[in-house]
Amino acid sequence: MKPNVNALERAFELARTGEFDSIRQLKDRLDHEGYPSRLVVGPYLSAQLRELMRMADPESYGLRPDEIATRPRSR
Repeated sequence: MKPNVNALERAFELARTGEFDSIRQLKDRLDHEGYPSRLVVGPYLSAQLRELMRMADPESYGLRPDEIATRPRSR
């Protein structure tokens, strides 16, 4: 665990790395690092994290980098 970083902050950090394809993978990493992944819940939060993961690694979501700027943002 990082000092002074809570589970939600760490979830956002991890989502931006491009290492994860799913919320489940991200939660598994949180658990492995000692953070309570049970705090990462809800459709809005999951949507935010998925969007960050998609933006960090667009090709894993079937998008080319040039499509990112033109794709409408999910809500």
